[in-house]
Parts: sequence; C-alpha cells; structure tokens
Amino acid sequence: MVAACRPHLEPLLPALQPPVDRDSAVAWAAATLPHRATAVRFRWKYRDEDMSAAGRGQVRMAPPDSLRLDYAATFGLKTGAGVVVGDSIRWADPESDFRALVPAIPMLWAALGYVRPAARRAMVTGGRLGRSGMGGWALRVVTGADTLEYELSEGHAPELRAQWRRAGRMVAASRTRFGPDGRAATARMDFPEGAARFELTVVAVDTAAVIAPVLWHRRR
Repeated sequence: MVAACRPHLEPLLPALQPPVDRDSAVAWAAATLPHRATAVRFRWKYRDEDMSAAGRGQVRMAPPDSLRLDYAATFGLKTGAGVVVGDSIRWADPESDFRALVPAIPMLWAALGYVRPAARRAMVTGGRLGRSGMGGWALRVVTGADTLEYELSEGHAPELRAQWRRAGRMVAASRTRFGPDGRAATARMDFPEGAARFELTVVAVDTAAVIAPVLWHRRR
C-alpha cells in the first residue's frame, strides 16, 4: 500500500530547452526573492513511510539569501530550528529532525515562492511562457549531477513548480500557489523515494519584521 501511494512525478519541462541569457535568468530569479526582512507564519503537515506529524512554524528571511526556520509539532511534543544560507544548512537543532523535515533546501526556498539564482558555473536553459495567454518563465539549471527545474506561471492562478533531480534520480518536487497579494499561500513538497510529503499553509506575513542578530547564531 505504501508503494502504491508514492507520487509519480513526470518531468517538469521538455527534454530540450533553448539556452537562456544568464542576465535574464538571474533577473527572473532575483525578482522572486524577498527585498526586506520578512517573517512568515504557517501551519504544516508531514508524513512519510514511518510517521506523520503536524504543527505550526515560522520562517524569518533576510535578503538576499538567509532564512531561519522554527517549527513545533502539535501540543509542543517536538520543536526545532535551523538557519539556511543559500542552499546550505549553517546549523540546526536538533539536526537530525531538521534534516528529516527539510531534506531538500532548494525545494524549501521554492515552496516559499522563491527561486535561488543559478551559480556562475551552472548551465541554464529555458525561456518565457506563452501558452494560452499564460505568462511567466521556465528554467532548467544544471550543476554537476544536479538538475533543478522551475516553472513560474502567471495569470488567474499563479503558481511556482520545481523539481530537483540528482544523476537522473528524482529527489524532490514542490508546488506553490500564490494568493491575491502575490505571496505564497499554500505549498507542497514531495520526496518520492521515502513516499514523504510536507505541506504548509501560510497564515500571516510580516514584511516589517525585526530579526534579532542572535537568532542567526543559536536557537535561543
């Protein structure tokens, strides 16, 4: 039954994509990133082959590339926090729980509605979207064995979809739907190998957040 519940994820983009001017790709991604300190509160649900959990959380972001994630399971049975800079975890407490909850950092950024700019050494392909009046863009970013694909669609139901493959193996996929204010409203991350899924629903966004410097260095 568990095997039957594993999500079947089709490739996000066609196999062949035209090269993209790097400046354009960087500009598209940068336009999605927060430009001021922002705090996002959300409800979350998680399940995999061994467990399921739910609770609340908060992400505090500082431009251009830093976020702190705090989470608590229902009734406070388990809590944790971690800091991410770019695509790297700087610290996490407890580390094993944080990495289990968020095993794919690029997908965490994407789930929040943000696309990290491609590294200089990456190969970037894609282009603008124009199907049926739908605007937006699509990017494939290849760095070594890692392939990240993004599709940002605009229109009456804007959303950001992303996939991460390593050596051809699907690691994770995300789908984020935006609200009327243009900010992420709901998101889902799937991890096929462990039949795991992480879902979040945004309940409040503070764009005037003041983030104490100590929060970037330790949990409390």
